[in-house]
Amino acid sequence: MEHPKDVGDRSTLAIILALHARGFTVLLPFGENTRYDLVIDDSKKMARVQCKTGRLVDGSVIFRTSSSYVHHAKPKVPTRTYLGEIDQFAVYCPKLGRVYLIPIEDVATKQYASLRVEQPRNGQLKRIRLASAYEIGRVAVS
Repeated sequence: MEHPKDVGDRSTLAIILALHARGFTVLLPFGENTRYDLVIDDSKKMARVQCKTGRLVDGSVIFRTSSSYVHHAKPKVPTRTYLGEIDQFAVYCPKLGRVYLIPIEDVATKQYASLRVEQPRNGQLKRIRLASAYEIGRVAVS
């Protein structure tokens, strides 16, 4: 089984490649203790971005929208949201090779969020986030 840090590093690399191809300047923070993984600059404004690896499940890309601390001995808080600490999530789905950029206010931040890749069979579109609205690139990273 692959180490989670390696999976995350590959996702971050794919995200950086997609952002660069879209014309963003990508800035990387020094050190490991920031709540965001990178900062993007579109020459008008800067945004703090948290990179995530998405999993394809039943036609949707699922990704975590909070940090988990349950692997620590006696954590004070088992999960922590990113509210007020980031501006956007960038999600790479390895199975699809696609990268998505989602403003934090567009998703629930308690645990998980999903982006629908396929149209629902019943045609429902209310309260559905279509992945195509957030897709910024396609990247193959192996």
